[in-house]
Amino acid sequence: MKIKEIITVLEEMAPLAYAEDFDNVGLLLGNQDDKATGVLICHDALESVIEEAIAKNCNFVICFHPIIFSGIKKITGKNYVERSVLKAIKNDIAIYAVHTALDNHKSGVNKIFCDTLGLINTKILIPKLNFIQKLVTYTIPENAEQVRNALFDAGAGKIGNYDNCSFTSKGVGTYKGNEDSNPEIGERFEFVEAQEIKIEVTFEKHLQSKILKALFKNHIYEEVAYQIYDLQNSHQNIGLGMVGELENPMSEVEFFQLVKTKMQCGGIRHSSLLGKSIKKVAVLGGSGSFAIKNAIQAEADVFLTADLKYHNFYEADNQIVLADIGHFESERYTKNYIVDYLKEKITNFAFVLSEENTNPVKYL
Repeated sequence: MKIKEIITVLEEMAPLAYAEDFDNVGLLLGNQDDKATGVLICHDALESVIEEAIAKNCNFVICFHPIIFSGIKKITGKNYVERSVLKAIKNDIAIYAVHTALDNHKSGVNKIFCDTLGLINTKILIPKLNFIQKLVTYTIPENAEQVRNALFDAGAGKIGNYDNCSFTSKGVGTYKGNEDSNPEIGERFEFVEAQEIKIEVTFEKHLQSKILKALFKNHIYEEVAYQIYDLQNSHQNIGLGMVGELENPMSEVEFFQLVKTKMQCGGIRHSSLLGKSIKKVAVLGGSGSFAIKNAIQAEADVFLTADLKYHNFYEADNQIVLADIGHFESERYTKNYIVDYLKEKITNFAFVLSEENTNPVKYL
């Protein structure tokens, strides 16, 4: 199996278009046309992980955090990033990162977080903006069903928990061809009035080329009339963080004990306890201080995240309990999810879960 075949499955799990603009996801190192001897899945592609990959005959490493995040001008081995990259290059090991592409997926990092804590009725905390487009096109009634179904097959018409969503309306279209035209209905230079169907569907913007290819392939007209609009609607199934509920409320102390046990936390830093029971929980794996206001607006009783600074805790303002459970801890089961996903989709290949603990934070 070639590396690019595995990448195809990875991008079904975590489409690169879902990633944040600041991120560096996808194939970071290596040739996708190389044959994969084995795949090692890890949290951070450190030098020790590359050594593990070598020992286990894996020439493809899939990591959560991108080992190359910002630009590298020199590769001399002077720091942990350069040492890892050098070792990977010397040993023909490819590296692929998923990071926020999986953070933003409805079944990704934060759903894993919620499921680990047993939360129910989960939904995205910060739905992604500027990600939905709308296609409007026109065709004759006899061609409408074929066009609409082709658009659905290409990924259009998905809204929340529903798919095959569209709107159609009837009208009269007009046109007049010139000497170079070859109209399906009517003749050159003839003014034609025809009954037409207007079809409207929404789609995720990264699917635009696929949607248009399906439109042109299945439309009967020589010249296809269509418009594409950017919508302001937020995408309810893509975005950062998640909010859910405990099946049974519990005290703050009981809840934090649950979190420590389930997430295997070395310690939890938190704002003042409010003496209220915990029912609604907001989570955001990794650094999530930017989402404090969103958690408060969601009326969560507690917000679990990582990398909170001293002054962030003041933002609780007696409206919510803020808790920093540790960056690695909040994302610790992500690599397990990736392994399970790949094993389910590709059953005839060995995927190896890294045994290296790459958490740089230690606790006494």
